[in-house]
Amino acid sequence: MTRSIVVGLDGTEQANAAAEWAAEEAVLRGTGVHLVYAKEPVPEAVLSFMPRGFEDAWAEEMVARTAAGLRERHPGLSVTTRLLPAGPVPGLVAAAEEGELLVLGSRALGSVTGYLLGSVGLTVAGAVERPVVLVRAGSSATSSRGPVVAGADVRQPVDAVLAFAFEEAARRDSPVHVVYAEQLPLFAGLGPAMVPDIRLAVAPEIERSLRELLEPWRAKYPDVEATARVTVGSAGLELVEASGDAALVVVGRRMRHSALGARIGSVAHAVLHHSPVPVALVPHA
Repeated sequence: MTRSIVVGLDGTEQANAAAEWAAEEAVLRGTGVHLVYAKEPVPEAVLSFMPRGFEDAWAEEMVARTAAGLRERHPGLSVTTRLLPAGPVPGLVAAAEEGELLVLGSRALGSVTGYLLGSVGLTVAGAVERPVVLVRAGSSATSSRGPVVAGADVRQPVDAVLAFAFEEAARRDSPVHVVYAEQLPLFAGLGPAMVPDIRLAVAPEIERSLRELLEPWRAKYPDVEATARVTVGSAGLELVEASGDAALVVVGRRMRHSALGARIGSVAHAVLHHSPVPVALVPHA
């Protein structure tokens, strides 16, 4: 049985955008969409002012309305729904493991240029073992025609990231742009008089490694145009810069846990906060 794309709903504009993106993706994949809602804990003081069963009734109506809209806009698309009995984090993590990928919404940071996933979304994105796609309100379906941008570190395992990127590009008949950013050491900022231009030394070797890294993927996906670029600077900022006309940005997330819980990494965190297009977090070892 083909797994569905799982979407976490909360009634916001961002969640609606995530559901629409998931529907478009499901059409490309030939699968369905599974809409889920997980209850947020409600303080006792607030509960005392709410009619009994109010949240359940609201959630059922909201999820049903979202499902009906997707079915109307995408005839033939299988859309299923469920209210999760567990809290947001355990509920979404469990639901995600039953799907091909999890799609969540991210909201604007107000006057600050950027977007925020939220504490629940960040925790879930760092915990699940499936790819997670974050979509902001305003992400248009027409953006699916742009290139797929992937961040790759030649010194880290990137097969999962490149596999996801090339598969997405093949579905969209789009090119793949692979970006590697070399972070200069801190002392390089002291000035050219003290430090030679490191780019001249490291760029050719890294470009060669990147080309070798892409060879098997170019062979597997001969119809996907693939380009690679080596830059010097912050990987997160370089990926955000490359995302301007992209359909999707793909970054890796190591499957590891710290004493503070699951973490998504600084590069992924920067891209999530500033990319204007959907971002896919792909877990890898």
